Amino acid sequence: MTTQPKFAQIKQHIIAQIRSGAWQEDQRVPSENALSAQFRVSRMTARRALSELTDAGILTRSQGLGTFVARFKSQSSLLEIRNIADEVKERGGHYTCVVLSLESIAAIAPIAIALGVEVDSQVYRSVLVHHENEQPLQVEERFVNPQLAPDYLQQDFTGITPHEYLIQIAPLTEARHTVEAIMPGPDICQWLNMFHEEPCLQLIRRTWSQGGIVSFARLISPGSKYRLGGHLTFKK
Repeated sequence: MTTQPKFAQIKQHIIAQIRSGAWQEDQRVPSENALSAQFRVSRMTARRALSELTDAGILTRSQGLGTFVARFKSQSSLLEIRNIADEVKERGGHYTCVVLSLESIAAIAPIAIALGVEVDSQVYRSVLVHHENEQPLQVEERFVNPQLAPDYLQQDFTGITPHEYLIQIAPLTEARHTVEAIMPGPDICQWLNMFHEEPCLQLIRRTWSQGGIVSFARLISPGSKYRLGGHLTFKK
């Protein structure tokens, strides 16, 4: 049986602490000296573990202050979660969908943390392009917890959206998301039929049911074709 390298053991330990909630976002993690003493390794080995997790976006390092758990952009949602097919139909448009990928993959660390599962465990991934009047409107990449949606890969998402399916089998109790502007890569430009790069809106969303975290999704739309709105009521 192959022994796991010490730096990998340190990485797994840190990821486990974050995934369990023992270490929260922005919390300082043990120093290189503390980790090298705990795992009886050199500082170079501890530094490698911290550096690789920093490169993966799981940790952040601040000169003179130390290393901290990164923010995973899970701000509380103030916007209503809508089914994109319903939005298109309400505008009088014709909704269609193209499924680009529907597969089971091994969860890398950021996805595992987002879904609350073990690193390298199998999760479901789907990539779809939503269309309005035959024109691409939004790319959806979604990672799903198989424990809460075991039949996800057997669904025909040209007839029902992933959002619509998931709320039927695992009613939502909580959702968190963030919205940011991004410059799309070549694949996104091709899928959205963008002949030149233009800024896109990316919405990153995690959803919960009573059983735990159901899915983690990236929704990407051309800035010229999508907007967000909300209505807040303030008590006196």
